[in-house]
Amino acid sequence: MSTQSAKPTTYSKQTAVPTYSTLQILKFAIPSFIGILLFLIPVSFNGNVTIGLGIMADLILTTFGGVIPTFMAVVLVVSAFSSLVVRFIPLPFLKKDSFLDSLLNVGSIWLALRVLGAAFAVMTLTKYGPEMITSEFTGGIVLYDLIPVLTVWFLFASLFMPLLLEFGLMDFIGTLVRKVMHPLFKLPGRSSIDAMASWMGSGTVGVLLTTQQYESGYYTKREAAVVATNFSIASIAFSLVIAKFIGIDHMFVPFYFTVVVTGIIAAVICPRIPPLSRKKDTYYEPVGQKIDENVPKGVSSFQWGLQQAVDKAGQVKSIKQIVKKGIYNVVDIWMALIPLVMALGTIALMVAEFTEVFNILSYPFIPFLQLLQIPEAQAAAPAMIVGFADMFLPAVIGSGIESELTRFVIAVMSLTQLIYMSEIGILLIKSKIPLSIWELLIIFLQRTIITLPVAALMAHLFFF
Repeated sequence: MSTQSAKPTTYSKQTAVPTYSTLQILKFAIPSFIGILLFLIPVSFNGNVTIGLGIMADLILTTFGGVIPTFMAVVLVVSAFSSLVVRFIPLPFLKKDSFLDSLLNVGSIWLALRVLGAAFAVMTLTKYGPEMITSEFTGGIVLYDLIPVLTVWFLFASLFMPLLLEFGLMDFIGTLVRKVMHPLFKLPGRSSIDAMASWMGSGTVGVLLTTQQYESGYYTKREAAVVATNFSIASIAFSLVIAKFIGIDHMFVPFYFTVVVTGIIAAVICPRIPPLSRKKDTYYEPVGQKIDENVPKGVSSFQWGLQQAVDKAGQVKSIKQIVKKGIYNVVDIWMALIPLVMALGTIALMVAEFTEVFNILSYPFIPFLQLLQIPEAQAAAPAMIVGFADMFLPAVIGSGIESELTRFVIAVMSLTQLIYMSEIGILLIKSKIPLSIWELLIIFLQRTIITLPVAALMAHLFFF
């Protein structure tokens, strides 16, 4: 296991606390402050609670939202075509560019999914093809609702995420809150930034942040898997959308309070049981360990955190290199990840809309819901399982249920289950975090079984 090449100074009782110039501190403080403003500070915009990144994304979506599906369909076709060319025609120059080689020279399964994603996008865009693919409830949801949001959010997240990662903010905050995060969730303190980025902005941004931290040597396999499956919580803004859609927005405060409580309980329990508890505490092999949040004796957490942060910011030698890395991330997401979202997201929604699979799988939840005294248990049961396909589907099912208490529980569950294949699941499968689709399904069911009794109990208290 490799260690960080530039180790921070080791303290002893005789060693004085290092002093830094104003310029060194500002190199950490200014980019980090901008990152906090963009990712972590909630603001009100057009009547919605969002973040700075969300404002930029909304402006782009409002201005160019109508053309983004067409634009991304072209990107998906280019991705599939270029990957096919690379597969069947030797291109020596490609081997000289490691980025292009890793982007286009992919395995057979990923190549098939890129081709399938491009085909689904073209069929949905032109309305030429089977209705089960082009329907507004399958391919239409993915191409016109999900992909534009992901395209724009990932554009800005990839470009501005270095403000959180490269200039010491996560090192500073991580050292300060380690004493809370480690005993409670068995995680390093820097994972709190992931949770906040998800909470204030987008769960997908949180997953992107987690994968980059894992691949940079700051999370072990177990820590990355735990953070990605337990802390990629839905934003306040999306939670309000769910509450309005299902008709309980007048109870938003108790509703979101319930989401927070159930989410924390699941985040405490799930990491302590398989499959998450069996993940190895080893770092991503090509990089090794790059983190040290242990505070030496005789030094305050603030002093150690500041040193870690300033040392990290000092490693940034070129803004151009960081911008280049951000652009590469955008291209990689648009050409490698979005095709998977289009392919697997459409397939998941086809299964949910045109088959009885989720209805059959939901039968065991009927007696469970009846035991918890949830009205209209039979109608509500499919909502407990269909969220594995897409986060919004439980709200669609729940909107037709008469009982407000039941709609309250369904809305809470749709936000606390977290693992849904049309977005978060695909991000995790595409990443290097060691999580299989079967493990994601198990974690989804675990979270459902753990959070449902808590959500039901709190619903009965609020509707007493």
